Amino acid sequence: MPIKLVAIDMDGTLLNEHSRISPKVCATIKQAKEKGVKIVLCTGRPLPGVSEHLATLGLTDSEDYVVTYNGGLVLNTHTQEVIACHTLSHDDYLQIDTLARQLKVHLHTTTEDTIYTSNRDISPYTVHEAYLVNMPIKYRTPEEITEELKIIKMMMIDEPEILSQAIKQIPPAFHENYTMVQSAPYFYEFLNKQTNKGEALKELAEYLGIKQAEVMAIGDAENDLAMIRYAGLGIAMGNGTPDVKTAADQIVATNQEDGVSEAIEKFVF
Repeated sequence: MPIKLVAIDMDGTLLNEHSRISPKVCATIKQAKEKGVKIVLCTGRPLPGVSEHLATLGLTDSEDYVVTYNGGLVLNTHTQEVIACHTLSHDDYLQIDTLARQLKVHLHTTTEDTIYTSNRDISPYTVHEAYLVNMPIKYRTPEEITEELKIIKMMMIDEPEILSQAIKQIPPAFHENYTMVQSAPYFYEFLNKQTNKGEALKELAEYLGIKQAEVMAIGDAENDLAMIRYAGLGIAMGNGTPDVKTAADQIVATNQEDGVSEAIEKFVF
């Protein structure tokens, strides 16, 4: 069955070590789109952090879509029509914020347009994330985070050694109540229990009338596992984690060696 939709992770997959799209990968994606294949970026980033890359790839037409926030928000890139959105409640915020304080790790909270932190000494990783995704940072105490805020995800962020120890101490109830994924050695994300890239990809494919067997997903990290397992054809990057490589049907070159181009050329063209 031919591939009609290609879901592509960004960091570590689409983007090279300089956080750029190589000319070869860009050309291959544009060629795939010209052939009628849906190209959907599936990222942990919010929309502001992917807009520039969507424009570069020409993925801003009326029939183009994007999956952001690790599946928390799926929308049409041209009309901004929301296909799916899964958020965290104010009670969720309070529980996760309290947990982070108990574990003594930094935390920030992300809405559609802003990163909020209640850490007076703002983590350099929060600054890094804000720069990466082109979003402002606002300091707010927990009491100032109101119920009206549309929280899409929360992230524990800290030095990898500190974060690793904190993750081991998270109570089982949190694993039952939330989707939790480590998207980088210094990022650990909390999302609505229904949220992951695989579920978002399923929601989008069904909306578009595309069968599961007609979907290919390409990724490298833990937060890509769900979409790689959902897709009819799951592709791991050569720089992917061992778990991703085990879950995938095929392995291609690294993000420094145009692995995305290899995947499309081999399995789509």
